[in-house]
Amino acid sequence: MMSVNVKALVILIGLRGLLAATPAVEAQKPKSTPPNIIFILVDDMGWGDLGVFWQQRRKQAGDRSEPWQFTPSMDAMARNGAMLTNHYCAAPVCAPSRASLMLGVSQGHANIRNNQFDKELQDTYTLPSVLQQAGYQTSLVGKWGLQGTQAEAPNWPAHPLNRGFDYSYAYMRHGDGHEHYPVEGIYRNKKQVWENKTEVSAGLDKCFTTDLWTAKAKQIIQQQSGKNSPFFLFLAYDVPHAVLELPTQAYPKGGGLNGGLQWVGKPGEQINTASGTPDSYFHPDYAAATWDHDKNPNTPDVAWPDVYKRYATLCRRIDDGIGDILQLLKDLNIDQNTLVVFTSDNGPSIESYLPQDYQPTFFNSFGPFNGIKRDVWEGGVRMPTLVQWSGQIPANQVIDKPSAHYDWLATFADIAGVPAPARTDGVSLLPSLTGKGQQREGLVYIEYENNGNTPKFDEFSAEHRGRKRNQMQKIRLGDYVGVRYDIRSADDPFEIYNVVTDPQESKNLATEAAYGAMQTAFKAKTTQVRPPDPEAPRPYDLAPIAAVEPQTLEPGLIWAMHEGKFPWVANLPDRPATQSGTKPTIGLDKTGLKEGIVYQTGYIKIPKDGFYQFSMNGNGSFVLRLHESLLLDRSYPDQPRLKLPISATVNLKAGYHPFRMYYHHTGEGKPNVEWTWQAEGIVEQAIPPSALFHSVGK
Repeated sequence: MMSVNVKALVILIGLRGLLAATPAVEAQKPKSTPPNIIFILVDDMGWGDLGVFWQQRRKQAGDRSEPWQFTPSMDAMARNGAMLTNHYCAAPVCAPSRASLMLGVSQGHANIRNNQFDKELQDTYTLPSVLQQAGYQTSLVGKWGLQGTQAEAPNWPAHPLNRGFDYSYAYMRHGDGHEHYPVEGIYRNKKQVWENKTEVSAGLDKCFTTDLWTAKAKQIIQQQSGKNSPFFLFLAYDVPHAVLELPTQAYPKGGGLNGGLQWVGKPGEQINTASGTPDSYFHPDYAAATWDHDKNPNTPDVAWPDVYKRYATLCRRIDDGIGDILQLLKDLNIDQNTLVVFTSDNGPSIESYLPQDYQPTFFNSFGPFNGIKRDVWEGGVRMPTLVQWSGQIPANQVIDKPSAHYDWLATFADIAGVPAPARTDGVSLLPSLTGKGQQREGLVYIEYENNGNTPKFDEFSAEHRGRKRNQMQKIRLGDYVGVRYDIRSADDPFEIYNVVTDPQESKNLATEAAYGAMQTAFKAKTTQVRPPDPEAPRPYDLAPIAAVEPQTLEPGLIWAMHEGKFPWVANLPDRPATQSGTKPTIGLDKTGLKEGIVYQTGYIKIPKDGFYQFSMNGNGSFVLRLHESLLLDRSYPDQPRLKLPISATVNLKAGYHPFRMYYHHTGEGKPNVEWTWQAEGIVEQAIPPSALFHSVGK
């Protein structure tokens, strides 16, 4: 057994990633035409639902008491590309998860949190708007639910066309995605489908939405494939969520250009499966499936309950659609220049809108983990994620480095050859995917509130069954996670788990003395990565932000100037600077900047514990991060409407606090930025040189 001292040394080495932010090299920017990007997001599919992740293991075990699903197309996608086995959603429920994906920020910074369904997505840089700026044609097909409710249809403030999409064909409202036949409205009443700002559900008779979205996606791919500009397609399926409605018929034979699903375009026959009987077709692999429900080989097997045949059929329908789309890419000869991502928005649910109950235990949809949708245990937030890009991403690759949905914005910006906006939290995953360059360290951070309980499934660890959720929080760096349930105050301890050796999070290491430093580090880090949100209050909102202990400091700050045209306040960690050096204080007077980005970083020394108000003013756009917290953001649009100055008040522990300031000047007027503070005993004034420091040496 490892001794306590050795174990403590291992833990302290692992804490380097928690306590320090070290620069790293991003992947080289693409030199050729950027690839097309297809991002496929499904609704409530668990890590364990995919064959290549978990279902194949159940089949290979040969135990008839463990039914399994088949996902041949997704399994092939894994063989031809990469499995991200430690990829997380940002929140364990739909709306906040999707908001973080679109904004490229964790739930510590997203404006949609908890159960804020249909809330307006923040008017700032989004995944599609960044790609749009990079020359992509951007399209949404499927489920949206982030449109806002402050205006009547179709003038929703956050309509997809107002958030970076050139085209959309989708359910706008969150609740509409809970019915899979918009015209018939079999279980949840009729729903509306919108093409851009025109309601088009009339004529969608017998259109099962999974088929509808796949056929429309194929039509868009064909339309865009012959153009000179690359395309981005966000394909957001609304299954296998809850209602568990079935298709009308078997998936059409073949696939790609001349087979599979096709867009017909005739009222009453929009797609080639708009015939037959809605909610009627079970996939033949499951229609007569049986299982050994009592685990007794001497008794007859029994038929699967219909509700599980339905669930497996829906997952298989997604799989068929993905195979159809991948074949289309080959038929159009664009598979070598198209990146395809598949993932889910959160873990599996226990919801069923049918008379029969549904339990994810039947297929172990949560895989080897504990937790489901609305839990921050691994089963609720670890996502089945696949990436394929023929010729660029090596085949049969397994990437176990932790990552999160909000890394995709930075990744796609990297692929498109544009810098990520400085306000985003993610890091580019391109180095891990391609094996070229050095992966920067990212952060997995999750927070969520729900008044339910973790289910009492026998498959879950005893200490997790029936756990009251309420306020929850999770952070992961390296192999370790910190988890808090039913949080009452900032002083509540984290449970600590090594999720590599203990994926069920069954052994709480926080009780061991050797992990005391990690407990302190988790508590400190979670104060440093988020500002409070008045619309989603947390018990730890006003906790003092922990200071850091840098080794060697000198007065002044580090600055770098990047001259040129930039589309936004950009993060440029590895691009050569036009000028760089150190200077005693904030200011742009001596930089000679005409147009471009100025980056200033260092530590601000806080003289005593307390609340400090920071304000910024200037001619241009800017972002101020204190630690990782997005403290002040005047970055969107480039001539912002926010009244100056902008301010924020934070509770800080005495000591040194790292900051990063990004300033963007478009060439209009004289570049200028001012940073002031005030606190008890400090009248509002410019941050004095005596409070600014920078690291020297390594």
